[in-house]
Amino acid sequence: MRFEKIAPYTYRIPKQGKMRVDAVFFASEEILKDLEAEGYASLQQLMNVATLPGIVEPALAMPDIHWGYGFPIGGVAAFDPEAGGVVSPGGVGFDVNCGVRLLTSHLTLQDLLPRQQELADALYRLVPSGVGSERRDVRFSKKELREILKEGASWLIKRGFGYPEDLRFLESEGRLPWANPDKVSDRAFERGAPQIGTLGSGNHFLEVQYVDEVYDEEAAQAFGLFRGQITVLIHTGSRGLGHQVCQDYVERFLKVAPRYGIELVDKQLAAAPIRSPEGEDYLQAMAAAANFAFANRQLIAHFVREAFERVGFAPKDHGLRVLYDLAHNNAKFEEHRGRRVLVHRKGATRAFGPGHPEIPLEYRKVGQPVLVPGDMGRYSYVLAGTEKAMEVSFGSSCHGAGRKMSRHQAKRVARERNLVKELAERGILVRAATRATVDEEMPEAYKDVSVVVEAVHGAGIGRKVARLRPLIVVKG
Repeated sequence: MRFEKIAPYTYRIPKQGKMRVDAVFFASEEILKDLEAEGYASLQQLMNVATLPGIVEPALAMPDIHWGYGFPIGGVAAFDPEAGGVVSPGGVGFDVNCGVRLLTSHLTLQDLLPRQQELADALYRLVPSGVGSERRDVRFSKKELREILKEGASWLIKRGFGYPEDLRFLESEGRLPWANPDKVSDRAFERGAPQIGTLGSGNHFLEVQYVDEVYDEEAAQAFGLFRGQITVLIHTGSRGLGHQVCQDYVERFLKVAPRYGIELVDKQLAAAPIRSPEGEDYLQAMAAAANFAFANRQLIAHFVREAFERVGFAPKDHGLRVLYDLAHNNAKFEEHRGRRVLVHRKGATRAFGPGHPEIPLEYRKVGQPVLVPGDMGRYSYVLAGTEKAMEVSFGSSCHGAGRKMSRHQAKRVARERNLVKELAERGILVRAATRATVDEEMPEAYKDVSVVVEAVHGAGIGRKVARLRPLIVVKG
């Protein structure tokens, strides 16, 4: 693998073979060792992305890069519709609009500790988790679900699931307006209908955390963060509905790509021109799935508030508000370098810099909040977007720690251990549907998120604001 260092924490893979543009990735020395250990497989995927028609230089990967479907996780690619640019479901991912929502509270660590056990149990009861998890207390008809797919989080808020002010602090105000439920298959509807308001399985989670370190006082104050504060981080997406949307369109795009003269170096990069009936259909279906995900996190946030209230924290005492809700599996039209491009982010997030009109007014001076979950045993981070990100990464940053161990490998390593007990001894209460989920998600299965954040901060595509430590973890 041939690459060169072009700036701190920044490397370039020169255009070669069928690549149409250079590729750039962000990494530290430690991350480079991880990439070498996997035989640079995810960097090869990045090079494959650079072969797609209409791509705008460069193809990008964030420091949490690892192997994915078609695109590497952590991949970012912008395509110009005026130059034959394409849309690829593999560049969005199967969990469309998977993302994270951070709630902040008035509570402190001292307020919460006496009720930690009780709260852990209440959250586990009120937020279903696990493979195929469903809600039985709140159900929506197909007609209602179609409205949710059009309106996103606002549909639920109008019906009392949350506060009107929540919307201002959701990326795109919790709705992609070009959504069209008619482009979503019946099978996707069937899979999604019972799953709204659920976490699912795998790396999805709900964590109660506390702020243990503040790095940037001005940004922390703008975001409403302070040391010792209790926060809640929700990580989930569009569940079976989004997965089916991706599956449906990958199959369709594989059939039509040759008709449009699109050569695929990897079938998982199945693509169609943005300006084609198939491309437009996918973008409308993807937006509908994204709206489902925004609504899913909205409903979960409602039940998080209810859990706090059930253990004795009145709304005025807990004060749980949305700091931000941020997607990391999406494709969106954005203005970059003077042109309108379709930016795919797959395991990567927006990180818009200060002054951008899409940032809530309260945060605009310091930059968009960037939420970076870690693993359940260490910490997560809040960053702020930067001007440099707008210049070098299409306003993008990392989305998490990034796996370094397969799920099978993690289960094998964890076999002789009791991770729930180990974490409890460190003050972290875990509630999970199965032991297998906990073992697959063991802290050692992930890169240390502080290493990823160091590369983001060092490359200038995000600025450290605060660090959060877990107290309660609910997993599928």
